[in-house]
Amino acid sequence: MEQGKRKMARWKKVLLALAAAVAALAVAAAGTVWAMWGDEIVTLASIEQIRARDDANEDGSVYTMHVHGGFYLDDFVAQGGVSSDEELIAFITDHITKGLVDMGISAPEISCASFTARTEDGDALFARNYDFSKTNTCLVFTEANEGRHASISTADLQFLGIDVNEDLDGLMDRITCLAATYTPLDGVNDAGVACGIYMSFQGESTVPTDQDTGKPDFTSTTLLRLILDYADDLDEAVEIASSYDMHDSARTSYHYMVADASGRSAVLEWIGETDATDNDGAQRRLVVHYSDGDAALGEAEAASDCQWVTNFILQPGYYEGSSSADIEGRDRYDRIGADLTATGGVVADERAAMDILANVGRRSWDDGCTVHSAVYNLTDRSVLWIPNEHYDDPEAAFEFSLEP
Repeated sequence: MEQGKRKMARWKKVLLALAAAVAALAVAAAGTVWAMWGDEIVTLASIEQIRARDDANEDGSVYTMHVHGGFYLDDFVAQGGVSSDEELIAFITDHITKGLVDMGISAPEISCASFTARTEDGDALFARNYDFSKTNTCLVFTEANEGRHASISTADLQFLGIDVNEDLDGLMDRITCLAATYTPLDGVNDAGVACGIYMSFQGESTVPTDQDTGKPDFTSTTLLRLILDYADDLDEAVEIASSYDMHDSARTSYHYMVADASGRSAVLEWIGETDATDNDGAQRRLVVHYSDGDAALGEAEAASDCQWVTNFILQPGYYEGSSSADIEGRDRYDRIGADLTATGGVVADERAAMDILANVGRRSWDDGCTVHSAVYNLTDRSVLWIPNEHYDDPEAAFEFSLEP
């Protein structure tokens, strides 16, 4: 009897030791997972659908995502950036998705518009229409880190390969969303710097910019990411753009607008001499058109402190021999310019700026689709954001702020 009790006691000790070992392994495994994925797990848990899809009206779903941590952007800068979408995919896969997601990035033709203005109270505004087709959208919120700004930006999830006709489906789709930090289309940071990207028709067959001057490298959306994280003002944004070689994404070409809380803005264009001869993306140079020095662009531009942009190159003489009717986006550019000129570049508030965006919304303009309209207040560091031209629907108007 005593011998049996002793055997049972020994077995209990063995089982307790095994249980303790299993528990220790589980804790160690959890610690390893957290050390590797902690920021990503918190970020994934933050993803929320704020507007449901409506396929009959070409509405995709709208999500928000609050990014925890630095998403390896300092590593991106330290390695000299990337010179292609493929290199960006490799960086994101290695650092963010940890090799778990086979993803891609694409940026088809998009026709967009932006302008700057002031409110009657003196706030600086940056307004933007993103024109494309039905897609799922994510508003991405990043944190301030040492030497870097917090920001709000908008990403098109179709660019990351997420099905436009489905909601986020399971863990893999959500992990893919983590890459949205590197694909902003427009946004504002907590210093009041805003930026946006717009397709530009360049070269006889629309040739992507592909510089090779020995500088570090960035792609179209990573330029915006660097500006949002590192630029304190317009001049620093232009300095960032000047310090890298540009490699346009998805075999097309783009130009960009940047503005800051002072009300100054600039359009950044990587161009050759003329559209007819601009067929070598490696030979392009950066040209900057500042809002307070753009008299060469036209009388309306010279008379206004605000600025506007659509989908054609602003550089005078670039489209030599072409009429205004043949230049993509010229009609929307002229309409925005007329609206701004009529008010002297001053609007009552963000809603009044949104009305100007509504005037060139693609559904009413030419039967296209405006995926989202955003009015960023650079003074308040806030945004009024409306999906798919639902300008009259109060439930579709979202307001977010970077202020405490």
